[in-house]
Amino acid sequence: MKNLLLALLLISPVSFSGAEFDETLNLAKQGNVIAQHNLGIMYDRGEGVAQNDTEAVTWYRKAAMQGMEEAQVDLGVMYMRGQGVPKNDTEAVEWYRKAAVQGYAKAQYNLGIVYDRGLGVSENHFEASEWYRKAAVQGHVKAQQNLGALYANGDGVPKNKIRAYVWLSIAQALGDEKAAGNIDMLKSDMSPDQISQAQALATECYESNFKKC
Repeated sequence: MKNLLLALLLISPVSFSGAEFDETLNLAKQGNVIAQHNLGIMYDRGEGVAQNDTEAVTWYRKAAMQGMEEAQVDLGVMYMRGQGVPKNDTEAVEWYRKAAVQGYAKAQYNLGIVYDRGLGVSENHFEASEWYRKAAVQGHVKAQQNLGALYANGDGVPKNKIRAYVWLSIAQALGDEKAAGNIDMLKSDMSPDQISQAQALATECYESNFKKC
């Protein structure tokens, strides 16, 4: 079976207008962690202010140093991409890890990606599967898709078409386009009985809010 596609790193999806910049800047200078993070996003994307990667990193770092998981992930992404700082995958991983151990699903997903691909760490598909699983059971759709791909390919976990189908079908149901394509490839290599069993397990997994997966 062809290798299944992996999803990419995530950064925060928030957006802002120019009218919010001055108020956000004032609050950020006072040490408000949410404002610091939001200011980082504004500079990162050029929303409400001229785009400036260096300023984005400055404000992401201030919020990240206060322990804010979202800012830790966004700072990690800046290091991974080499935006506003020299590219440093190892540093990126450390910031992802700080957020991941706090239970933040996006960070757990990103940590899964770096282990999957050997970015800043030695490639380790088992470790990738562990972090994808932590994010997947919190409902992180791209982590569900990638965990399903690992089961389909037998990377880091025993190859298991049924487990692959469970996670891919859930990700598909929640709107992941890669999962939709990957599950079609997987089904072509499964028997009707295997598909039926997998569908029942997927239903149980989803209806238990990912506690019985």
